[in-house]
Amino acid sequence: MGMNDTPSGERIHIGFFGMRNAGKSSVVNAVTGQDLAVVSDTAGTTTDPVSKAMELLPLGPVMITDTPGFDDVGDLGELRVRKTKQVLNRTDIAVLIVDGTRGMQAADRQMTGLFREKNIPFLVVYNKSDLLSSADDIPGYHDNPDAPEKNCVIVSAEQGKNIEKLKERMAEIRPVNEGKMQIVADLLHPEDFVVLVVPIDKAAPKGRLILPQQQTIRDILEADAAAIVVKEYELRYTLEHLGKKPRMVITDSQVFAKVSADVPEDIPLTSFSILMARYKGFLEMAVRGVSAVERIKDGDTVLIAEGCTHHRQCDDIGTVKIPRWLRNYTGKDFNMETCSGRSFPDDLSKYAMVIHCGGCMLNEREMVYRMKCAEDQHVPVTNYGTLIAYMQGILKRSLEPFPYLKNLIETAEKQQF
Repeated sequence: MGMNDTPSGERIHIGFFGMRNAGKSSVVNAVTGQDLAVVSDTAGTTTDPVSKAMELLPLGPVMITDTPGFDDVGDLGELRVRKTKQVLNRTDIAVLIVDGTRGMQAADRQMTGLFREKNIPFLVVYNKSDLLSSADDIPGYHDNPDAPEKNCVIVSAEQGKNIEKLKERMAEIRPVNEGKMQIVADLLHPEDFVVLVVPIDKAAPKGRLILPQQQTIRDILEADAAAIVVKEYELRYTLEHLGKKPRMVITDSQVFAKVSADVPEDIPLTSFSILMARYKGFLEMAVRGVSAVERIKDGDTVLIAEGCTHHRQCDDIGTVKIPRWLRNYTGKDFNMETCSGRSFPDDLSKYAMVIHCGGCMLNEREMVYRMKCAEDQHVPVTNYGTLIAYMQGILKRSLEPFPYLKNLIETAEKQQF
């Protein structure tokens, strides 16, 4: 895979923060070796976060985001905090640039507080070391509670001094994804057969499979298993002539009911959407939130959230099919709102529930963040696949490959009948 092919969700997201005139953009440019950010003598030139995908050694494929400098007038305003939190929701490593000649200000400390609140590994980078004779010249350096030697680096963007050391420190504090979820490989053995049911619908770009399908096939191959891809009408014939029982069948949620009828009970069955929810770390929450459909009342508002904005892959499913199925299922007259791409509302309090897509275009941190937002505001959240399986009465079957969810499924089903 070439560098440009690494999906944004799989890159390490690094956010650079700092006050106006701390030299933040100069540090970003020194680290990336290219003019990513606007540098000028006018304070506050960067007005919107600028993101760029690149290869940064020793880290590998990264997404660098340079954020607008915040003012040095005491506290960060409420709006600034909210905006910063939005960037932090998809940040794996935060880098705070401080003017070494001034030391950390109140707003800088507020910033490190936000990093801690979000559990984001961070570095404090004191810039302008060319104007200092030693660390002793940095106001308050030794009183910094952020254990200077551990996560502080002193650099000069101007002279390129210690920039390599900064990159190495970034690589050291990167979150380690040792226990990284696999989409399905951990459920397979070498030489297993897996049958994938992919309706060729108008939502998939001509001649291509949508991202979750590609990623699942890739994952099956990495497990040394075989992926057999069929359309829903060829499924029964394929199962009868395979000559070996497949380890599992994975289907597109939209044809779940038909596929469930065609797959014998002794073959595990699940959906791409359910596997994606597990991969993005929110399957448990989706199962916990799904029975909120039983509590929807006339006049409630339900939010349908999609991760992608481009020629929408799940266009008709999110905007047409789910609303229709939901109205038929509940028999209630409720309002539907939709949001797509990165525009996820900060305030979810008006919604009876949030129904999210599989999130294949969002990185895990962004997904987890959205779930946390909902959890903080006590708004139940589920995803397309879990909801469809639930409304069709096959949730239990579609979650059989994940025994650890057994109790949650039983709780959901008790509320259903």
